[in-house]
Amino acid sequence: MRVIIMGCGRVGAALATELDACGHDVVVIDREQSAFARLAEDFGGRTVTGVGFDRAVLESAGLDGADAFAAVSSGDNSNIIAARVARETFGVERVIARIYDAGRAAVYERLGIPTVATVPWATGRLVRYITSGSSPVVWRDKTGSVALVALTAPPVWVGTPVDDLAAVAGGRVAAISRFGECRIPDRDTLVQADDLLHLAVPAGAVDGLDDALERGPADD
Repeated sequence: MRVIIMGCGRVGAALATELDACGHDVVVIDREQSAFARLAEDFGGRTVTGVGFDRAVLESAGLDGADAFAAVSSGDNSNIIAARVARETFGVERVIARIYDAGRAAVYERLGIPTVATVPWATGRLVRYITSGSSPVVWRDKTGSVALVALTAPPVWVGTPVDDLAAVAGGRVAAISRFGECRIPDRDTLVQADDLLHLAVPAGAVDGLDDALERGPADD
């Protein structure tokens, strides 16, 4: 898949290096040419020097037709502007923006852009979201205590109550998107294949959520 990354700081360079090592077509944008020195020596992707929310720069990077776009520069405003351009102008579906101020996340989510906070999200989690769309945090309360996470139901949970799945993270399933419709589940609702689950969980549970769910339901 082709991935465009805006920002070649510590997170952007690590993300680009890992995606490149996995065989993806990676392009990194940064306004400072010197920033690309953070990339691995064997990085096989492409670099573009320029402002990451400039349309001409994004076109030069090949954003048109790209599979994913990650805005992970050091500026909240630059990241959200670039993410909006990628989504609204270039039609990229898998877009994510890194933010430092968790209290602003709710504003960004109203724009339909998933956001990730700086501390709880490791590079590996960003890679999983970009490559598979799993477990993006789509909202955080202003105190950073509660997160709303959207994820595709792991196959191992199919046929089990949605409440059991949410309990793994100490949270609740707020809504389920199924067959193109979104609804609030009840206590008798069972997980079905390809369900998109919206989980309200403690923010501290987000980092280990994927691994916990992959282990499946506990044996009775």
